[in-house]
Amino acid sequence: MIDVIVVGCGPTGLMLACELRLHGVRVVVLDRLTEPSQESRGRGLHARSVEIMDQRGLLDRFLAVSDRFRVGGFFGGIHKPWPDGVDTAHPYGLSTLQPVTERLLTERARELGAEIRRGREVVGLSQDDGHEHGGDDGDDGTGERAGVCVELADGTRLRARYLVGCDGGRSTVRGLLGVGFPGEPARVETLLGDLETTADPATVDAVVAEVRRTQPRFGVIPNGDGTHRIIVPADGVAEDRTAPPTLEEFRRRLREVAGTDFGVRAPRRLSRFGDATRQAERYRVGRVLLAGDAAHVHPPTGGQGLNLGIQDAFNLGWKLAAAVRGRAPDGLLDSYHSERHPVGARVLENTRAQITLLGTDPGATALRGLLAELMDFEEVNRYVTEMITAVGVRYDFGEGHHLLGRRLRDMELERGRLYGLMHAGRGLLLDRTGRLSVAGWADRVDHVVDPGGELDVPAVLLRPDGHVAWAGEDQADLLGRLPRWFGAPVH
Repeated sequence: MIDVIVVGCGPTGLMLACELRLHGVRVVVLDRLTEPSQESRGRGLHARSVEIMDQRGLLDRFLAVSDRFRVGGFFGGIHKPWPDGVDTAHPYGLSTLQPVTERLLTERARELGAEIRRGREVVGLSQDDGHEHGGDDGDDGTGERAGVCVELADGTRLRARYLVGCDGGRSTVRGLLGVGFPGEPARVETLLGDLETTADPATVDAVVAEVRRTQPRFGVIPNGDGTHRIIVPADGVAEDRTAPPTLEEFRRRLREVAGTDFGVRAPRRLSRFGDATRQAERYRVGRVLLAGDAAHVHPPTGGQGLNLGIQDAFNLGWKLAAAVRGRAPDGLLDSYHSERHPVGARVLENTRAQITLLGTDPGATALRGLLAELMDFEEVNRYVTEMITAVGVRYDFGEGHHLLGRRLRDMELERGRLYGLMHAGRGLLLDRTGRLSVAGWADRVDHVVDPGGELDVPAVLLRPDGHVAWAGEDQADLLGRLPRWFGAPVH
C-alpha cells in the first residue's frame, strides 16, 4: 500500500513530498497535467520560505537562480525600506518564478525517492470507516489497514493510508470530501499577462509612473526573459472567470487605463484573477487533508499565496510522517488544522485590507496615504513586514517562555549554523548546559550540546519545522514536553 498520495504537483505538493520522504514515507504525487505548467502565478519566496529552504539544505539551489530583494511592508502597494530588527538571519526575499521553484522542488523530491505520476486526474475517493476522528495507527482492528481509495479518470484505482489534496483553489479533493469553502466572491477583477512589448522602455516607465499615481492596481514588471508581466484592472467581473482574456481585450483595457497598449504581442500567458477570499472549514477529514490553495484562496496582494502553501506543507509533513510510522501522539495530526487554519485566516484578512487600500475612491486614497505615513515608523514597518513574510507567525502552545510557539531564526553555533543541523527534518534539542537528555527519543530528536551561539536561554527543543516546543533547563519539564510532539519514548 502507498503510504501517502499527494494530489497536485505544485510547490505545496512537491514540498510535502520532500518532507515525507525525509522520514522514509512512500509518496506518490498525482497531477492531471501531463507536463509542468509554465504559468508563473507566484514570483518569489518571502523570508520565512527562504528560511525553510535553508533548514532543508535547499537554499543554495535557489540562490543560484534567483535575485534577492529587500522591500519592507510591501502592503497594499506601499513599499518601504526593509526595517531594522526583523527577527531573521535571512532579511530578504528571492525573485524566483514559480516554474523554477517547481523544477527545483521536483528535482529534490525525486532525489529523495518520491514517485511523480503526471497525466493522472483524480475523479473519486472514499475512506475506510471508523477512522474519521482518529486511528492514526492505521489498523482497523481486523488486520486490514484503514486507508483511502482513489479513482482516476482512466479507471485506475489506488489505495493509500493517507491522501493530501494540494490541487489548487478549484480542488477536486475538497469537492469530493464535501468540505465547505465559505468566504466572499470576487468584487473586482484584474487582468494579468506575460507578453512582449514593442514600446520604448523609457516610455513604458514614464506611463507606469503616471498611471500608478491614481491606479495602484496597474503595473509593468520585466520578467527577465524579454517579456513583461502586465497587470491592469479589468472592466467588471467576468461571468466565466476560468476563460482567459483575449489579446484584443487586454489591449483594449490597456488603452482605456494607460492610454496606450505598449504594442503588446506574443502573449505567453493571459489570465484574470479576482479578489475572492475563501477558506476550507476543515483542513482534515479522517485520512484526507487539504493544503495550499485547496485550503484557502485570496488575492495575490503581498505575494503570499505560494509561500503560505509551502509553509502549510512544512507544518504538515513531519506530523503526517509520524502518523504513518505509528509514532504520532494523540492530537498531533489535528494540530495541523489548529495551527495553520488561523494563519490562513490571517492572510485572508490582510489581503482583504490590501484590496481596500488599492481602491481608487477618495476614501481608499486617503487611507493609503495615512498608512504610508504610519509605516514610516520603524515599529509599524517591522510589524507589517513580519506579517507579510510570515516571520511573525507564532503557534499557540499555551503559557510559557516568550519563545514558545515561535520559529527560531538561524544562528551561528560552535558546531556551525543552526539550520545546517536541521536538514534531516528531525527534532532538535539545542542544549547550552550539557546536562539534559533526550534518551528514549534519540531516533526522532537530535541532541546538540553547544555552549556558544546567540541563544539567550539554557536550552530549546525545536520541532522539525523549527518552532520552539520548549525552553528552559529542567530535565523533568523537558520529559513532560517531549511526548506531546514526538510520541512515546523507546526503552
